[in-house]
Amino acid sequence: MPSRNSTLAVRHDAERAAALFPAMLLDADKIAQSVSAGLHGRRRAGPGETFWQHRPYGFGDAVSSIDWRQSARAADRLYVRQNEWEAAAAAYLWRDPSRSLDYASDRNIPTKRRRADILITALTILMAQAGERIGLLGEERRPFQGRTAPERMLEALHIDEFIDQASAPPVTNVPAGARIVLASDFFTDPNAIERAVASLAGAGAKGVLLQICDPAEETFPFDGRIEFRDPESRDRMIFGQTGAVAQAYKSAFAAHRENLMEIARKAGWIVIAHRTDKPPQAALLSLFTALGDMRKWMT
Repeated sequence: MPSRNSTLAVRHDAERAAALFPAMLLDADKIAQSVSAGLHGRRRAGPGETFWQHRPYGFGDAVSSIDWRQSARAADRLYVRQNEWEAAAAAYLWRDPSRSLDYASDRNIPTKRRRADILITALTILMAQAGERIGLLGEERRPFQGRTAPERMLEALHIDEFIDQASAPPVTNVPAGARIVLASDFFTDPNAIERAVASLAGAGAKGVLLQICDPAEETFPFDGRIEFRDPESRDRMIFGQTGAVAQAYKSAFAAHRENLMEIARKAGWIVIAHRTDKPPQAALLSLFTALGDMRKWMT
C-alpha cells in the first residue's frame, strides 16, 4: 500500500501538470489563431471521403460524379459533389523530452521546453483545422484528428515529465509519404541525430528540424566568474574569465548549427531556427508553410 507521502507527491505533481495544461493550450490557441487569420484557406477538392461542396456540372466531368439529389432541387442545372482533398499520410511531431530544454536565461522569456510545447500544440491546432492528421513520432497510438487533436497532443507530450536518455530523435518506422517535425535544441550527439534523420528520410519522409535556443546560448553574453550547470547530468563547470572563451563558444555554436543544416541537406529536409526571445508566430508560420509545401511536393 503506498505511503501517504508518496500519494501526496503524486497528487501534487498531477495538480501541477493539470494547472499547466489549460494555460499552455490557451497560449497555443492564441498563437495559432493569429497565424490562421493571415492565411488563405487551404481546403481544396481531391480524393478523400469528406464532403466539401457542390459545384455546377461542367464539360469533362464524369457522369458518375453528378449528385442527382442536389440536381433535382434545381430546375435547369446539374451539380457535381466534391469531396475535400485529404493527405494520404499524417504529419508526425517529436519534442525532445530531456532536461536540456528546461532552461531560460531570463525570467521574462519562456523555457525552451515551454516554447516547444506551445509551438507543437499550435501547429496541431492549425493542421487539425486544415483537416489533417497529426501523430506523435515513436508512439503506437493512432494519429490525432479533428477538434480534440490539440488537447490529445498536449496530453501525449507529458509536459511535466523528463527523459534525459532520449535527447536524440528516435529511429522509428513511419508510413510512406509522412511529414516530420523534430523539435529540440539538438545539443546531443550529431551522429544520433543523423541516424534518425537518415532513417526517416530513407522511408520516404520529408521533414523539418526545428532548433529552439535560448538567446544566451546563441549570443553568450557572459563575463567574469560564472558557474555553468548541465541540466541533464547536473555537472558543473566554473570559468574565472568567461569572456575569454566567448569567441571559441560562438564558433562552436555556429559549427554545430552548420552541421545540423548539413544533416538536413543530405536528407532533403530543412532547418528552422527559433529563439525563445522572439515571437512564436514566425516560427509557427514557417512550420505550417513548410509542411504544406511538402504535402504538395509528395502528391
